[in-house]
Amino acid sequence: MTQSTPAAGKDPAGTGPEASVPVPAAASGGPISHAIFRLARLHRMFAGQLLRRIGLHPGQELVMMHLWELGPQRQTDLVRLLDSDAATMTRTIQRLEQAGFVRRRPSPTDKRASLIEPTAASHALRREVEQSWSQLEDLVTAGLSADECTEALSTLERLEQNLVQAAADPTCAAER
Repeated sequence: MTQSTPAAGKDPAGTGPEASVPVPAAASGGPISHAIFRLARLHRMFAGQLLRRIGLHPGQELVMMHLWELGPQRQTDLVRLLDSDAATMTRTIQRLEQAGFVRRRPSPTDKRASLIEPTAASHALRREVEQSWSQLEDLVTAGLSADECTEALSTLERLEQNLVQAAADPTCAAER
């Protein structure tokens, strides 16, 4: 079985994208998992290109989206919201702080904690982030009908739910 992802080139016939990541024989038992891997890789690459234009790296926009939506948050709350780890979130917040998009202030209710809040500069960035996500969505869904988009979203949500359930199942964890 040889499936692949499109790359920024032409296929041998010169009519469209050429294959860049063939499915290795060892992955033949997981063609959907390999397709998800390829899709995620390309999605992150295009997201990175769009976000770099506005001074962000993939993942930073998600932190900003939550801050814009929910207001100031403790770093531990951002870790939970984004299903991240503390070290990654610390680096992300530090980079956003250095770029002037967030600032820390002491929590009024917990003297040990600080709140991460969006700055005025980040609020100016919000529209550009929204436009980048719209562009990314257009790239991902190009050529799909509204019904196909709905079906794709439903399938992706089901796949995610399957993994969430597997992660919560102690018998599944024992098999890992």
